[in-house]
Amino acid sequence: GRGFAFRRKQKIERQYKKLLKKQRKVHSQQGDQFTDTYPEHLKHLYLAEEEMLKKRRRRAPDDSVSSEENKAIDTCTFPYRSVVTEEKFKRKTSNQKAKEEYEKINAERTRKREEAEKRKQQREEAQRLYKQKKMEAYKILCKKTKRGQPNLNLQMEFLLQKIQQNT
Repeated sequence: GRGFAFRRKQKIERQYKKLLKKQRKVHSQQGDQFTDTYPEHLKHLYLAEEEMLKKRRRRAPDDSVSSEENKAIDTCTFPYRSVVTEEKFKRKTSNQKAKEEYEKINAERTRKREEAEKRKQQREEAQRLYKQKKMEAYKILCKKTKRGQPNLNLQMEFLLQKIQQNT
């Protein structure tokens, strides 16, 4: 529930998010600081890698014409806005992952429960039919004549029917 472990987990998550925010700020500042201080013999490699990263950020799957128009509008006003929002939608938060996991487990439980219920109904139906047949056989075999003797004629007919059913 909401005990000690849950609170500790929330605290750790908050600390982790703070750390991520700090790292993002540091990376954005570092990117601007060190562009001119590349060593001369490696400068071309750093610049090529930087261009590749920019291309990756800009590249996004084109689903339809309307999405292309939106990208064109977004890139005019905010060049990286569309890429960031798409990446956010692709990534799932821990809460979303937990919800999906819960729904998956819940669906599995309901499926198992339904299967168990179906098996139980089939078993009950089979038992009911078995008892019904048993009762009919018992009634036939227990019939007596007027004088209280077993009715052998009915018993013989019952055995004949049983043999005919088996073959």
